[in-house]
Amino acid sequence: MIEQVRDTPAGRELRVRSRFDDLSAGDSVALDGACLTVREIGSGWFTVAAVVTTLDRTTIADWSAGRRVNLERAMLAGARFGGHLVLGHVDGVGVVSHVETHGDARIVNVTIPESLAELMIPHGSLTVDGVSLTVNELPAPDTVQLSLIEFTLSHTTLGELRPGRRVQIEGDVIGKYARRMLTPYQTGFQIPSSLHAQD
Repeated sequence: MIEQVRDTPAGRELRVRSRFDDLSAGDSVALDGACLTVREIGSGWFTVAAVVTTLDRTTIADWSAGRRVNLERAMLAGARFGGHLVLGHVDGVGVVSHVETHGDARIVNVTIPESLAELMIPHGSLTVDGVSLTVNELPAPDTVQLSLIEFTLSHTTLGELRPGRRVQIEGDVIGKYARRMLTPYQTGFQIPSSLHAQD
């Protein structure tokens, strides 16, 4: 939980109440999916600071004392890997557009930026507020649908999602690399004249 928010020369500083008891200054901790660097540590708390470029692409500028956030430490290189690759680099901000209960699942629709829409595929991966999730459906070109299970609802802040809530989105890094590599071929790539067959 965010205990205190203040502006400092290092950026917007957040003091976070946490059960982590072995943090060190310089460690990386993701807050709602935004990877930040630990600055100070105390008994049951630590501080991080978000600079202006981070504030511009996340929801952190909206945060205030009392907000609950999802916390995740950086994975050790030798640790078991049980999900999709999450880098802690927020790609954009989405807005919850619809929430409903369907049987034993919570269905959540999120409107996402156009720049992220092409990375989404049914049953692919994305991260919402730091939580690794599976795309359930794509009901519209700019909308991703999530189906949240009880464990996710009870162990993260996603159970608090309501229409209008802004959330931090990280697209699948494999999709981002694939898009980057294919871009030249999608924008009128032409064969150099020196490679054309000779008459």
